Amino acid sequence: MSAETAVYAYTMGSAYANFLEEERGSLTVGKLADFVVLSRDILRVAAEDIPGTVAETAVVGGEIVHESRQP
Repeated sequence: MSAETAVYAYTMGSAYANFLEEERGSLTVGKLADFVVLSRDILRVAAEDIPGTVAETAVVGGEIVHESRQP
């Protein structure tokens, strides 16, 4: 499975499967702001580099719930 397919399945796919695609699954005005900022672009790095990726920031309901302490 490609990284693009995996990200879609985890975001829009799961929202659709739960009948929540109108409020979740994509970064769209009016939808819930739940997302993470990753340490690298997993759509552009080699597949073997993806496991070393970390969440630098996590936002749930528009509120920051995690920030990396690394510079």
